[in-house]
Amino acid sequence: MEISSIPFANQEEYSYFYSFFQELDTDHTTISDILPTNKRRKIDATTGDNNASLKEILNKISFMDDHDIPDFDFQIPDSDFGSETVELDRGRVRKTPPPKFDATATEESSSSSGCGGGGGSGQQRRLWVKERSKGWWEYYNSDECPDDEFKKAFRMSKSTFNMICDELDAVVTKKDTMLRMAIPVRQRVAVCLYRLATGDPLRTVSTRFGLGISTCHKLVLEVCAAIRNVLMPKFLQWPDDERLEEIKTEFRSISGIPNISGSIYTTHISIIAPKVTPAAYFNKKHTERNQKPSYSTTVQGVVDPRGVFTDICIGYPGSMSDDKILEKSALSQRFNIGYLKNIWIVGNSGYPLLDWLLVPYTHQNHTWSQHSFNEKIGEVQTTAKDAFMRLKGRWACLQKRTEVKLQDLPVVLGACCVLHNICEMYGESMDADLTFDLFDDEIVVAEDGVGKSANAVQARDAIAHNLLHCSHGGSGFR
Repeated sequence: MEISSIPFANQEEYSYFYSFFQELDTDHTTISDILPTNKRRKIDATTGDNNASLKEILNKISFMDDHDIPDFDFQIPDSDFGSETVELDRGRVRKTPPPKFDATATEESSSSSGCGGGGGSGQQRRLWVKERSKGWWEYYNSDECPDDEFKKAFRMSKSTFNMICDELDAVVTKKDTMLRMAIPVRQRVAVCLYRLATGDPLRTVSTRFGLGISTCHKLVLEVCAAIRNVLMPKFLQWPDDERLEEIKTEFRSISGIPNISGSIYTTHISIIAPKVTPAAYFNKKHTERNQKPSYSTTVQGVVDPRGVFTDICIGYPGSMSDDKILEKSALSQRFNIGYLKNIWIVGNSGYPLLDWLLVPYTHQNHTWSQHSFNEKIGEVQTTAKDAFMRLKGRWACLQKRTEVKLQDLPVVLGACCVLHNICEMYGESMDADLTFDLFDDEIVVAEDGVGKSANAVQARDAIAHNLLHCSHGGSGFR
């Protein structure tokens, strides 16, 4: 690409010429006095006096100043362009090789009378596109790439990846334009999954896929939005009655407690301190552990025995405790209006004891029945905690402070939860080296906390009593 400025007079030079010719007129100095002989003859033949010459020159300068002429001209060398170009750099002449251009760049023709000072050259303009290597993605998108290697990069097998592409095809597909070819659906989905899976900077993602940095960022947000709109209704929903009975049976085989329909847990996602209300997102526990200011947002999720999310609540500030987030969530509202009945959700000591929420005993000096109950509740709670460990282990973008804007973050977090469910449902195992330990501090809710009803206390005591009898060969639950 050659950039050359147009050497037209600016305002300062214009004033200089004007004063120069005024001085000539004042001193009665003729143009012929300062020009060579041969130039003198030509001027004498074409004009009769100095005033006419002065007016003609000034009119020409004014004419050029009135026209809008572009400052730069971007051109692509044609085929007969030399093997080397000469450019001026601070008075020095250096030789540099000609720039490389994408051979597939689309041409934009301009007429001989074209716009923007095209003049009458009839020259064509071309769209300049930076040439990037797509070798890495072409290898992973080919049959030569083994399935294990593909899974290491995208956290899922090729068959699961193909299913996601087919589901999102109608929403993600873009049409070709006159300027360039649209990015294929598979590449769009791959950019998003790779960014979520590795947490690599956008510059690295750009190099891998041969795309611009801003393009990769835009693709991540677009595909995450498509996952939320298209795949979430299919892969992340509260179970129907038939599936709910299966969940109750599976949880009872784990804990011995009937009517458990889910295990709840809340994790924190580190974020950059927001400009608006940063105190609301300040995470005191993480700050004390890391010895530096930490800010976070939260993800609350309910899982089934397989570790599949059946309900999520995303986006509340990190300064809020688990019980406050639960109180504001849609899950709590559904139980309060009686939409969900005769089922239990199991939580840790960071949640209050409710008519539908079982939590362990937190006071000291437990009885045998209370100790047994806490052990069984802990086994159910482990299901949710392990699910969140796999969530963050698969999608490494959740392990460190995210650079996604706060208003876009819920869409990205929701997409990660949906992709987690797909991997769990399709039996995608996770490599042992991806294991991630959670650091979510629980703020223990007091036994006499607000919201605990007498019915909930009696129900928990009855369950604890029956568990002890069942473990010693008693009649158990009926």
